[in-house]
Amino acid sequence: MTAPDKPTAGADALPVLRSLKELAELVERGERLFVRWSRGPEADLEETAVSTDDLTGVSMPGLSANPLDVEPWWQDRSTELWVARRLHDYSHLPREKGPGVRPWVLVGRVAGRGPDNEPLVRDVEPVGWIDEDVIGQAEGEVAEQEERWGPLRRER
Repeated sequence: MTAPDKPTAGADALPVLRSLKELAELVERGERLFVRWSRGPEADLEETAVSTDDLTGVSMPGLSANPLDVEPWWQDRSTELWVARRLHDYSHLPREKGPGVRPWVLVGRVAGRGPDNEPLVRDVEPVGWIDEDVIGQAEGEVAEQEERWGPLRRER
């Protein structure tokens, strides 16, 4: 796999993953990767490196993130489709959370579970940004599936 592109400027000079294939190849390495939708690692790690429950305001013991690891029940289906599903699940967050919220990949240690049973991750090491075009690729993969994917169909 080629290294993800690096931005030429900016405080968050992380590599940028530009395709589902590139992200799937990273996941296939088995590094316990997570995706987080936020304003980025710089903002998250500058603060307290914890998430806050939106409903109650309670601080949680880590950053809310979603695993990218392929589950055994996925069987022989493609990793690209798995990654597309994981991205599509939460692609509504930039609309709900506001400007500057976008997905990024990280490695970390699970320290607990959030109110939606999502992993709360500590000891975070940023890996790279996920380009906006990858979200479009994910939506395209989901749309091409013969079976209806129910709650994954989110209105834009």
